[in-house]
Amino acid sequence: MPIIIKPRLLLAAVLGLGCTLAHAATPTPAEGRTYDKIVDDTIARYHLPGIAVGVIENGQIVYLRTAGETVAGSGQKITPQTLFKIASNSKAMTTALLGRLVDAGKLHWDDPVTKYLPQFRMHDPWVTANMRVADLLTHSSGLPEGGGDLMLWPEPNAFTRADIIHGLAYIKPGYSFRSQYQYDNLLYVVAGEVAAAAGGASYETLMHREVFEPLGLSRCQVGAWNRDAVGNVAQPHRQDHGRNVAIDEDAALIPAITSAPAGGIRCDLDDMLSWARNWLVPTPAQLAWLSPAQRQILQAPHMLIPVSTQRRAWDNAHAMAYGYGWRMADVDGEWNVWHTGTLNGMYSMLSLLPDRRSGFVFMINGEADDARTVLGEVLTKHFTAPGDTHDVNWYADALDRAAKQHAATSSMPDTSTQRPVAPGEVATWTGIYRDPWFGNISLCPRDGKVHFAAMKSPKLAGTVMRIGKRHLVHWDDSADLDAWLDFHAAHDSQPITLRMAKLDPKGDFSSDYEDLDFQRVGGCR
Repeated sequence: MPIIIKPRLLLAAVLGLGCTLAHAATPTPAEGRTYDKIVDDTIARYHLPGIAVGVIENGQIVYLRTAGETVAGSGQKITPQTLFKIASNSKAMTTALLGRLVDAGKLHWDDPVTKYLPQFRMHDPWVTANMRVADLLTHSSGLPEGGGDLMLWPEPNAFTRADIIHGLAYIKPGYSFRSQYQYDNLLYVVAGEVAAAAGGASYETLMHREVFEPLGLSRCQVGAWNRDAVGNVAQPHRQDHGRNVAIDEDAALIPAITSAPAGGIRCDLDDMLSWARNWLVPTPAQLAWLSPAQRQILQAPHMLIPVSTQRRAWDNAHAMAYGYGWRMADVDGEWNVWHTGTLNGMYSMLSLLPDRRSGFVFMINGEADDARTVLGEVLTKHFTAPGDTHDVNWYADALDRAAKQHAATSSMPDTSTQRPVAPGEVATWTGIYRDPWFGNISLCPRDGKVHFAAMKSPKLAGTVMRIGKRHLVHWDDSADLDAWLDFHAAHDSQPITLRMAKLDPKGDFSSDYEDLDFQRVGGCR
């Protein structure tokens, strides 16, 4: 059932800001029914395990809706205080932290990264010398899309932030510095380390002290914390034969993670709405927390993003860009500032229409790529094109048609004939291999098969298979994208080498196997 908001005091006094008031308004019955139908239709179409939705109109929270369970079948209902992984919506919190440090005179956007991290290196020495703090934030560094993401995901893994800073020097650029937009995550981790160096404390400590506490985001979590002490934590899900099944469930002690500055923060709906209102209708105290000058810089266009055919058709968009932790575009003639978040089994979206002082946020704890696209589009159209009659099912049908067209032209190979290879078939290629940024893997016999195991990423483990004349690794965890294994014989003074590639060439860019360059360094023990 929806929670219809009555005018009331929503946010009490918070540390460092004095009394910050957030008033909520009562929507008309028609508005409430409209939002209910949008959410209900999305849940029904995509069989979502759980969702939390909030809408702001003219600076006031007018609609809250939660549905589903933290874990499917548990009976533990989603509430406005349920924590979700906000994934890449963490990036805007990281850039706000950096903006705080700029306001305090502890760093400048144009400072070289090496001023704070002397060990920082990119593949090109000129780029290393010219990489500014601001360049870490705009996805225009030259890193290929998702470059190095295998040091972040799948979790858990043993890569540290020091490993990431070291590994960047070995990832070959995919394009020239500052010439185009290609989404990356590693440089946001570096940005978190810049903040730590400039702020004199760990990223996690600074995030609590400089962002969560001053803004009263009392439920948001980063770093190590206790699941049961905090309570009410949504778990990610995947769909299995039409059922939502929890995956990667949290242990009682949730550890600090390397990826936090890029995508490791968790928040509840109440706090995300407070975070959104801080951008739409900041109080004098919040403007003291982060100056208007820094707010403008964070949400200003810094790197153009190509406008997709779909966005052009659906939104009449002419320009799209990335700021510092925010995307932005014109939608039906109105300026839209937003970001999404994606982790395995968790999806989120925060969208702002600054000229209207309006926006929305939602978080889903299930497979929801299309659901997020559709719900975000319909909620946006509620503001920018209120006369538009296209509903949830219209957009969902459009995505289904596009998926069918993609499948008809897909270069995804047929894997139905794959079989495990016997150790004798690939005896020439078995052994220990090393990539300079990813580290060691083993391709060694076990139980009559050949197994792939990554030393620092234990979830990247699987069985070597054969299709025709080619080899691939089929991961034990089916959530990861299978990968081709292409071996090259030793020649001259070069050892045996191994390159990898996604079985599905259009698969998730974070499975950046193409950036790996392994050399055989020893035999199997």
